[in-house]
Amino acid sequence: MSQSIPDRILNHLKSERYHPQRPRKLAKQLALGGEGDYQGFREALKQLMREGRVVSGVGGAIVLPTTRARGDRIVGTYRQNRKGFGFVIPTDPDSHEDLYIAEGQNGGALSGDIVSAKIVHRGHRGGKKTLSGRVMEILERTHRRFVGTLARQGDRWFVKPDGNVLTEIIETPDAASRHVRPGTKVVVELISDPEPYQPARGVITEVLGREGEKDVDLKGVIVQFNLPEKFPDEVADQASRAKDSVDFDLERSRRLDLTEETIVTIDPDDAKDYDDAISLKKVEGGYWELGVHIADVSHFIPEGSPLDVEARKRGNSVYFPGFVIPMIPEVLSNGVCSLQEGVPRLCKSVFITFGDGARPVRTRFANSIIRSAKRLRYREAQALIDGQARIPHPDGEKRRSDYAPEVLQLLKDMDAIARRIQKRRLDDGQLVLELPEIELVLDDQGRVVDAVAEDTSFTHTLIEMFMVEANEAVARLLDKHGVPFLRRIHPGPGEHESLRLREFVNVAGYKLPKVLDRKAIQSLLMSVRGKPESYAINLAILKSLTRAEYSPEEVGHFALASENYCHFTSPIRRYADLTVHRLLARYLEETQQRKGRKRKVDFGQVPDTRSLVELGRHISFTERRAEDAERELRKIKVLTLLQGKVGQEFDGVVTGVTNFGIFVQLREWLIEGLIRYEHLLDDWWDVNENTGQAVGQRTGAVIRIGDVMTVNIAKVDLPRRELDLGVVRMPGKGRPKKNDHPGRKSKNGRGRAAGRSVRSTAKSKRAGGRRR
Repeated sequence: MSQSIPDRILNHLKSERYHPQRPRKLAKQLALGGEGDYQGFREALKQLMREGRVVSGVGGAIVLPTTRARGDRIVGTYRQNRKGFGFVIPTDPDSHEDLYIAEGQNGGALSGDIVSAKIVHRGHRGGKKTLSGRVMEILERTHRRFVGTLARQGDRWFVKPDGNVLTEIIETPDAASRHVRPGTKVVVELISDPEPYQPARGVITEVLGREGEKDVDLKGVIVQFNLPEKFPDEVADQASRAKDSVDFDLERSRRLDLTEETIVTIDPDDAKDYDDAISLKKVEGGYWELGVHIADVSHFIPEGSPLDVEARKRGNSVYFPGFVIPMIPEVLSNGVCSLQEGVPRLCKSVFITFGDGARPVRTRFANSIIRSAKRLRYREAQALIDGQARIPHPDGEKRRSDYAPEVLQLLKDMDAIARRIQKRRLDDGQLVLELPEIELVLDDQGRVVDAVAEDTSFTHTLIEMFMVEANEAVARLLDKHGVPFLRRIHPGPGEHESLRLREFVNVAGYKLPKVLDRKAIQSLLMSVRGKPESYAINLAILKSLTRAEYSPEEVGHFALASENYCHFTSPIRRYADLTVHRLLARYLEETQQRKGRKRKVDFGQVPDTRSLVELGRHISFTERRAEDAERELRKIKVLTLLQGKVGQEFDGVVTGVTNFGIFVQLREWLIEGLIRYEHLLDDWWDVNENTGQAVGQRTGAVIRIGDVMTVNIAKVDLPRRELDLGVVRMPGKGRPKKNDHPGRKSKNGRGRAAGRSVRSTAKSKRAGGRRR
């Protein structure tokens, strides 16, 4: 198996024979100095530098970073949380502990910078080692482009950056000669870093347009999160060649031909990349055999090719409202790799036979060729399953008679087996949280005009059940053969998180055992279902869970109650799935060659654990980056709408209690705003962040996470992405008295300054919710 360019670079740098060289000489040593190869080498080297896996040393020579220059130092990539604190992720894959950096201890580092940090405290929490420290030196700035609003003060031109990564102005002397008006959104690239008493300086590299114009917010978020945009020419050219390279007649002779089987896809209304399809049939013994057919993307993307290098670099697709940044060119993702209705497509298929209790009793795998009988949408499929006469469809209402009988029967059978699988998984301990979701409705200019509750049709769960079963089946296969692979891992709550959750639910009137397992959490969720405190409990459980990530470690997936789990079902949009497809391809090739002879499957040269740790960290980062960018654009669009609603009232739910204010999520828009204590009654507040409540010393008022209150829009700061709220109605109360409104004084003469908390039993700020 040929090595990818990043792996070739890393292995060469690790060699004892390597002497530090500048990029051009290094490329020649790797036989990549030719005109056709050097561009790919440069891209791979830049990506390795962004990830902190190599650094530019003395004289620009490329070297490996020294992870521990001394026992108390760590070199790694700084990742900042939205709440101010951050972590240094070591560049050495053998170092599994991230270094916690408290707010104010980052030494001016920005998220993504390569830094040297000092360990100042070592401890244990929940049976795991913990490290905390501070950034001592910024070794490399990786984030040098910022989006902001151009401003002018006399003859001085500067940009006010958006967001919270860089909060000080950037001087832009070149703006005077560019004929750009103040108030324009621009992209500025730093030419000098900020110094004490001296702002950063930069040059304007792109003019995005006026705030509020179509796609200006989208372009800004793409730059802000350093997201990839246009594919390099060699990648686009390879994709164009790949789409025309399939000989379906030849592939039909090599693969399991399923083109006559009834197979359907079920996706969102606006989906274009259909990467999974389903079949289901009765087999011997009265059992059901589920077929999960996944687009064979690995067939079109050879490992180490420009397409592969770019897909690995991107890590995943990014989905914005009305816009997608794909992981692979759309000529593949929306074309020959998409399982479109009525056309032959190459797949990797997993067949799972379910016995009593809907438990898998047999599993088989195949390279296949399918032809989807019907492209269905979630609401459409649900209406058909429910027996409705009128079926919703984007092209206009349909009738049941418009659908083939075999498709209708397939949907009925799929619904039945999915419900049995769901019951089994719940019995095994799978956690299902009930938290509201909305879909934003945009006009032609990309502005938010409405929000509607997210579709909760069971067909979403149906597809999820089938995908989880397929992911588990592949993970079990690879685990059985002892081959290292990228797992999707999700550790259970640590000791500290469990303690905080117990304290919180105890205040709400519920109990949790000292040993917190899935059954205890399930029981708690059942006991609060349909009750006013349900939202608060679900939210607290979510915050107690760590974030799922990619790693070769055999940890399991806590929330799914799965011992072996990986991502296999979305290779169009996730690189992790593509790596698993390649392992499955080697397994299928080997088993076909041995033709029933019993011998150990030879997977060939596979990535070692160290390489998988590095890759897992990278694609876990790109996944978080995509989620953060998607969340940021949604927030910008909603805040833009709320700018015109200052003073209007909304119902909200308390989602966080911190030592600086109360976070409230507006129910209609699912966006958080802050009520500062100086604007919250005339009182001194005792704050306990562990139990999620604030108690007024004078009034005795209590505010808890999950409480419902009425608020109004006080202020919208779009560049800082901040929403300030005022109190209209306290939880369980009427409207505040006149002297309780923000800005008014009470009889004791204290103004809003008296609203600061006098005691805080938790030092850290409120942790943001984590998606699994």
